[in-house]
Amino acid sequence: MPMFPLGHPLLPGALLPLHVFEERYRKMIQDILADDDRPPEFGVVMIERGWEVGGDDARSDVGTVARILDMQVSPDGRYALAAVGVRRLRVVEWLPDDPYPVADVEDWPDADEPAAPDLSERIAAIRDRVREINAVARELGEAAADDVQISDDPVIAVYHLGALAPIGAVDRHRLLLAPTLGERLAALDDALDDAAAVLEFRRS
Repeated sequence: MPMFPLGHPLLPGALLPLHVFEERYRKMIQDILADDDRPPEFGVVMIERGWEVGGDDARSDVGTVARILDMQVSPDGRYALAAVGVRRLRVVEWLPDDPYPVADVEDWPDADEPAAPDLSERIAAIRDRVREINAVARELGEAAADDVQISDDPVIAVYHLGALAPIGAVDRHRLLLAPTLGERLAALDDALDDAAAVLEFRRS
């Protein structure tokens, strides 16, 4: 699968606006669009060390498949893409960049776990926390979502909340690394604790 390493992770269900200007990634988009046998998809992984531009980066082996929803091409050949995360992936092997990153990947669905009887209540409680924390962030002049709409699917709902919450790239990446929905909920709760503490300190 063609791969696009970025300085931040993409969560399933989240939107990804992307400005493609490097020649190698322009070639990647052209190849994706020319393949009529596959959906217009590429993998997104977070860069753990290094930079987005120029290569020589250390890449995570866990990421998300992104599907292109819309695209505009500028006169000089740059692409402005709108993509959405559709499912989690795990890199089996990185292949040589030729000219853009490519990897053998496999889908990584959540590990099976017993259905939690209070799952909907836990998700609703976290949604309320995200609304409250975002309100404080807006009060302090930060850009934060004021409408927390989430999926009815609990797996995607938790990813939506992770994308909407004012947490950092490392915390979002921890959500991707969580093997189960229960562990992801716990990781998001911890990240929200940290975000709320920082915002309250700034407000005091």
